[in-house]
Amino acid sequence: MHDLPRQLTEAQLAELFEGDTALVRKLAAREDPLGGAREVIATLTEEEKLEALNAHPAIGARSGMSARSAAEQGADSDSETLAELARLNAAYERRFGFRFVVFVNRRPKAEILEVLRARIHRTPAEELDTAVEELLAIAEDRWHSS
Repeated sequence: MHDLPRQLTEAQLAELFEGDTALVRKLAAREDPLGGAREVIATLTEEEKLEALNAHPAIGARSGMSARSAAEQGADSDSETLAELARLNAAYERRFGFRFVVFVNRRPKAEILEVLRARIHRTPAEELDTAVEELLAIAEDRWHSS
């Protein structure tokens, strides 16, 4: 388990955040990137927030994800749950214009499905704020568990 770092490279941050995005580049310029992440996020444009969110793989995706994401999401779901996740992920992306991001925290996909069902009815502003917070929770957990 790692304490919050005083400095991380762009490559390390890209692994934590699933890609080389404006958020990652801005965080890499800071002495305490994860400690100051909320401050940096507050300065991001909506486009930059969307870029960071869309770098993450869809929950329940069967391909196109990092080994870390695959391990975090696990393989615990039946085909019905995966089909419903795919359907709701698509509906979510149509509604909000960005990927559904949630800190899975080793929960089963059926539980994540319930989170998705609840969040899809929120306002776009509420959901953008929540999704970015979830993104940060994922990165912090990845750092602590690495």
